[in-house]
Amino acid sequence: MTGLLESNHYLIRKKLLKILGEKFHIYSDDSQENLIGYSYQKALKLKEDIRVYTDESESEEIMKIKARNILDLTGGYDFTDSQTGESLGGVRRNFRKSLIRDSYSVFDPDNQIYAEIKEDRLFSAIIRRILPPTKLFFPQEFALDFPGNPPIRFTQKINPVIQKLSVDISEGNQIDSRIILGAAMVIIAIEGRQG
Repeated sequence: MTGLLESNHYLIRKKLLKILGEKFHIYSDDSQENLIGYSYQKALKLKEDIRVYTDESESEEIMKIKARNILDLTGGYDFTDSQTGESLGGVRRNFRKSLIRDSYSVFDPDNQIYAEIKEDRLFSAIIRRILPPTKLFFPQEFALDFPGNPPIRFTQKINPVIQKLSVDISEGNQIDSRIILGAAMVIIAIEGRQG
């Protein structure tokens, strides 16, 4: 059995009709039979606070994802390894670029940008902004581009009750799997709510 941080593909599932806090189940594949991770977004927090665990019992925390500020148009999120306390870097929304097509910068622990995440299809992004209900027919697709590496794909799948995010990591990619996981959690938790 492959663990969450060793997997090249996983599916994150979230129920949309939740009042307080958000719960995410992470599966090894689209069949949703093998749970390899669990995440919880704390409710009623002034700053976003997301925790990722190995399972639903929350016995082993893998990482913390926290918003930098209470109200921040650039949406900066810091990732921390829960086992070591090590800062991993994080992602920051590119506010101006995101008006047309959602975009994030990936930064290292020293706040240096080294990769970008952006929506793949401009036409679909514009349609979703003009007619929000079309998100059911034009789901968001993101690519994490890191020079010299194949892109990592994040694909949203939404119906009126359940939201899913499929994560595909190409063989030979050199990005820390915790950064990929953190980016995926921000996409499903934050982008999913905004959509």
